[in-house]
Amino acid sequence: MAVSLRNGLCVPGLFEVGLERSEKTVGSLEVLAWKNEFKGRQVVIRRQSGCDGWSPKGHSNPPIHASTCISRAMRWWEKSTNPNITEIKSARQLVDTLLNAGDKLVIVDFYSPGCGGCRALHPKMCQLAESNPNALFLKVNYEEHKSMCQSLHIHVLPFFRFYRGAHGHVCSFSCTTATIKKFKDALAKYGTDSCSLGPAKGLEESELLSLASNRDIDFIYPMRPSRAGDLALSGTVC
Repeated sequence: MAVSLRNGLCVPGLFEVGLERSEKTVGSLEVLAWKNEFKGRQVVIRRQSGCDGWSPKGHSNPPIHASTCISRAMRWWEKSTNPNITEIKSARQLVDTLLNAGDKLVIVDFYSPGCGGCRALHPKMCQLAESNPNALFLKVNYEEHKSMCQSLHIHVLPFFRFYRGAHGHVCSFSCTTATIKKFKDALAKYGTDSCSLGPAKGLEESELLSLASNRDIDFIYPMRPSRAGDLALSGTVC
């Protein structure tokens, strides 16, 4: 299921989200804990009582302490050994990778660790990357690069953008495991051998300007003194 980023998340009650409850006594403390996974993290909420009857002023119940711990096994989005899959760490890396891709098909995968649809689709993406070694798969973690994604108008996850050589952005869409045929059709259409004139186009100029105007992103545009000079010196790339 695709996840819209325009809507918030409402959790009406602890037990309504399937939390696992456990109780134990540590010394004079009675510890009541709930555990659940949220956005790839194990969330632990503890309530402690028995502290000589003490409680904060104005509160009839003991305080609740929340803590989180991240397990390496839970990082499903890092489980990939394909050499043509790259995790994007900055706006500059995204822009440069697209510009240096030549005539290769580049697929940008926008995802979130807390997106169920993204997680379900991840193994299939790894398989498709392995069966299409000439294509580049770039992964962008929405949680880590939220400001950049907003500048690129990403409003739903998982979301994919396809780029090819001098044509630049050729298509974009959201899909899930149920609609994976949409992705495979785009891969077949834009992944075939072709010949393009000029260097890779990458992002649109309006997107580059949007990134440059975002104060939360360390990105400067124009990146080179004269891009027109590159175009004038470019030849045919096949």
